[in-house]
Amino acid sequence: MKTPYRAVALKPAPACLNPREFLWGTDNNRKGINVKLIIAAIKPFKLEEVREALTAIGVRGMMVTEIKGFGSQSGHTEIYRGAEYAVNFVPKVKLEIVVAAAMADQVVETIQTTAKTDKIGDGKIFVLDVNSAVRVRTGETNDDAL
Repeated sequence: MKTPYRAVALKPAPACLNPREFLWGTDNNRKGINVKLIIAAIKPFKLEEVREALTAIGVRGMMVTEIKGFGSQSGHTEIYRGAEYAVNFVPKVKLEIVVAAAMADQVVETIQTTAKTDKIGDGKIFVLDVNSAVRVRTGETNDDAL
C-alpha cells in the first residue's frame, strides 16, 4: 500500500539573525528613524520653569500628566488637624517629549539642570528609542512628524 505522503528535500535554513535583529529588524531597515522618547518625572512646582527652558532650546511640544509615585523618597508623613498621616505616594508630574536623536542629550541636560533642587525626590529621566512616529493630520513619518 502506498503512503499518501511524499518525501521532500528541505533546503538548509539561511544563516540566522541574532534574536534582536529577528524581532526588530536590522539597523539597515531602521534607516531614517532617529527619534527618541524622553520621559521625565519631576516635582510639580518645577513644571513651568522646565517648560520655559525646553521651549527656549527649541522643543515644540510635550505631553504632561499628573502622577503619584515613590522611589528612594518612600513617601513622607504630614500632620493634619493634629493627627499624623503617612503619605505613601508623592505627587509628581510626568513629561513625555519626542525629539530628534541629535537633540536628546540637550533636552535631558536642560531638564536635569532646570528641575534640580538638590533635595531627595527631584525625579528621574528615561530615554527610549522610538520605532516610528506619524503625524495624524498629514501622514508625515518619523523625523518629519515632529
